[in-house]
Amino acid sequence: MTKHTNPPARTAGARLGAVTASCAIASLSLLSACDSAESGKTVRQKLDTAVAKTEAKAEDIKDSAKASIDSAGAALRDGTERAKDAAQQAATSASANSEDASITASVSAGLLKDPDLSAVKINVDTVGGAVTLNGPAPSEAARSRASIIAMSVKGVSRVDNRLVLKGA
Repeated sequence: MTKHTNPPARTAGARLGAVTASCAIASLSLLSACDSAESGKTVRQKLDTAVAKTEAKAEDIKDSAKASIDSAGAALRDGTERAKDAAQQAATSASANSEDASITASVSAGLLKDPDLSAVKINVDTVGGAVTLNGPAPSEAARSRASIIAMSVKGVSRVDNRLVLKGA
């Protein structure tokens, strides 16, 4: 009895071919199972769907960015208005302080020109155009002249004469 045996090289080659075929069949099965949701679509259709989804997401991001930019612009305008108002208030306050300082200097200069009042130390304070005189006065006539001198200065709204007669 003769036994037929295949040569060893042929047997290994056949086995390799069978393994390769099995792997290919398994791969195809797996790929078709993964693609079952979009099984009826072509590659072109799948690409078009992906592009459409990407464009929709990009549009959402663009709208969100635009809303953020609009909000930031409104906040910037509001901040600018507040800064402008604060600057105007500071300028008004500085101007008022400058006017008060000018009034104080003018009243002091006027008092120094009076022979009776120049010899005494009179403190002149001005706030909002209202002048306050503090210190000694040599006489009631000099005290009255101090009020008249202060009221004659441009920008003075009222005079609070707190001068005290010397020796009184």
